[in-house]
Amino acid sequence: MTTTPTPAGSLTGLRVLDLSRVLAGPLCTQMLADHGAEVIKVEPPAGDETRSWGPPFVSDTMSAYFGGVNRNKSNLCADLRTSEGQQLLGDLLAEADVLVENFKAGTLSRWGYPDELLREKYPHLIQCRITGFGIDGPMGAMPGYDAVVQAYSGLMSINGESDGPALRVGVPIVDMVTGIYAFSGILLALNERHSTGMGQLVDCTLIDTAISLLHPHSSSHLADGRVPQRTGSAHPTIAPYDTFAAEDGQIFVGAGNDRQFGQLVSLLGIPSVAEDPRFTTNADRLRNVSELRPLLAEKIAVTERQPLAEALLARGVPASAIHNVAEALRDPHVLHRKMVVERDGYRSSGVPISLSRTPGSVGNPPREKGADTREILTSLGYGPQEIDALLDVHIVHSNAADRSLPRTGVSPQ
Repeated sequence: MTTTPTPAGSLTGLRVLDLSRVLAGPLCTQMLADHGAEVIKVEPPAGDETRSWGPPFVSDTMSAYFGGVNRNKSNLCADLRTSEGQQLLGDLLAEADVLVENFKAGTLSRWGYPDELLREKYPHLIQCRITGFGIDGPMGAMPGYDAVVQAYSGLMSINGESDGPALRVGVPIVDMVTGIYAFSGILLALNERHSTGMGQLVDCTLIDTAISLLHPHSSSHLADGRVPQRTGSAHPTIAPYDTFAAEDGQIFVGAGNDRQFGQLVSLLGIPSVAEDPRFTTNADRLRNVSELRPLLAEKIAVTERQPLAEALLARGVPASAIHNVAEALRDPHVLHRKMVVERDGYRSSGVPISLSRTPGSVGNPPREKGADTREILTSLGYGPQEIDALLDVHIVHSNAADRSLPRTGVSPQ
């Protein structure tokens, strides 16, 4: 089997219609685009609201936030609330393999495209719906932003120090993992379509994602009925697995088994601790962590974090100095993994899924709103006069200044 990379990504030829906004949907479609899919992002005249979520801004009309999840896509600006816009939507759907949307429940139906019609008129179409709570059930159709769902799901209740308030996780983890689940669900549906020729609905919700992220707390609660409590950076079922103050900053140390614990205390110059009956097994250490932690903290406090981390890693003990974001993004190993990319002035994180023969890539930077409107409509069979007519009545909008940039992927046929 050859492992020589090929110019095309693994999803080349896949046509994706991206009607989503904010984060989960755009991240999903960016992942598809990174691996070769042709993604057409449709923005309303007002634009995706994350264009204004700054500073920082990378241009007058684009925040760094928007830029981080909208590369490798073409951009069409259209008012889908109008009858002409809804006719255009039908033309786009006819050419698409995948639809990704995160509208409020009932929006597509009001526009003339209920689920039943999508199944009947576009049987090949894979529809990925992303919502906060789903469209039915006690919370069906309720709005749900990332932090709201962190609160609702219990995720926030287990994040923070034991004597402090519940905290939002520092990144929009529910939105982002929902985007990854949506990406995975689309690939599952595509695989099934190979044998049946039929599309299906991929239904992803923020609440389902958040509940799935509660492990091991959810498993522990279902096993013994106890309500999990906040433990800061410590692990609820492993000890030591925590942050410690070193001489020049913080370090995280995770000794996940007895051998690693023995190596840790040996390196710290207190090997006898491993033989202490209070700390012999992980269960012992967890029961007596309030006595164990000061013994370790005293030794770590007089050691520089980076040499200690390197020495622990050399002995097979997971450890790392706690980096800030700037340190992480210039770390030699992160750069070696190509997880920071720059193209034509666009800087962002890299492609996290590495394939040997069909690797993903960063092609075009995020586009201005309406940058590809004329080209996309032309590819759908609209003539110049039809396009001008739609522009004149503001059904579609075009940013002609950016038309010189090439589109990615395969044009609709």
